[in-house]
Amino acid sequence: MAGKGKEPPFEEAMKGLESVVARLESGEVPLDESIRLFEEGMKLSEICRKRLDEADRKIEVLLRKPGGVEAVTEDESDLLGKED
Repeated sequence: MAGKGKEPPFEEAMKGLESVVARLESGEVPLDESIRLFEEGMKLSEICRKRLDEADRKIEVLLRKPGGVEAVTEDESDLLGKED
């Protein structure tokens, strides 16, 4: 995983999660290591979920924007990378 305090990009977190799952599924990891890997996998899973949620919100904002259905909120402006 990336350095402390900085989360890895989605793709890196996903690869790490896949690696953790493969090691756990192998059945060849001692119990203590399995628990550590499980904790790491949970952290990576949360990072992936957050990134996907952010992408989903950004897509919703972008889909609404052209039709002018709703005004963009301050939070949505941050997602779109606009500065007022």
